[in-house]
Amino acid sequence: MKKLCHYISEYMAVLVLVAAVVALAVPSVFSGIKPTVINPLLGVIMFGMGMALRLEDFRIVFSRPRDIIIGCLAQFTIMPLLAFALSRLFALDEALAVGVVLVGCCPGGTASNVITYLAKGDLALSVGMTATSTVLAPVLTPLLVWLLAGKTVDVDVVGMLLSILWVVILPIVTGLVVKWLWPNFTEKATAYLPAVSSLAIAFIVLIIFSANASKLLLGGLVIVVVVILHNLCGLGLGWLIGRLLRLPDAKRKAISIEVGMQNSGLASSLATLHFAAYPMATIPGAIFSVWHNISGAIVAHLYTKRG
Repeated sequence: MKKLCHYISEYMAVLVLVAAVVALAVPSVFSGIKPTVINPLLGVIMFGMGMALRLEDFRIVFSRPRDIIIGCLAQFTIMPLLAFALSRLFALDEALAVGVVLVGCCPGGTASNVITYLAKGDLALSVGMTATSTVLAPVLTPLLVWLLAGKTVDVDVVGMLLSILWVVILPIVTGLVVKWLWPNFTEKATAYLPAVSSLAIAFIVLIIFSANASKLLLGGLVIVVVVILHNLCGLGLGWLIGRLLRLPDAKRKAISIEVGMQNSGLASSLATLHFAAYPMATIPGAIFSVWHNISGAIVAHLYTKRG
């Protein structure tokens, strides 16, 4: 069973890509699944993250505050501004523009920690950045979405804040409590958590792609290009900031990957909850979930070759 879970987590990019292809090929099979399932699935992923976190992961925030501040500033400036600029440059319609901005304003995703590890980057910094940006997200994500998209659509800032607290922060805290109360159980469960998260992400992509298959097949190329550019520019600019600040190579890798890889599942969840009038707003997050796992594997390989 552990070996199967290892393969599932190791080949998450392939699994997510297959889910997207199957959803587009036979959307009617899965279109009956309600999008409200996305929130519990995201909660499962965040619960797993909470169980995987250690006290040392939070200590880095206080022991290396400069690195964390640099990383989080990059996270919450580069990706939101890139999202806004690309949406304008490609003249995306309202729904897709909101979806892209949502992705850009979300915190880092847990997959970034795995990719940083594979790339031989500063794993402690990556985990510290993910934890910090996630804690800051209930305030910064709604605020940034309101600043960048509020002029075109109604943004429920308070509602988004509460959603992030409920779907992200509460499951993480619950995971931490479970780890504290039942450490032996948590130690055994940790081996299976990456596989559970991988399957949950794949299922989220399956739900969103099947619900919007016809629209994606008709005019999805532009949004795919925007998502790819968003991710690649984030990776590149994250690396450039580390270089300009003369940070060690391992830290550059961590900041690059952490900036470029977003919690796109959260973006899709928020789009489902708060932008129901714009169904296509869920699409950029779903495409990002597929693409950033592919680009992450490629980047990890390239960074490893650098040494």
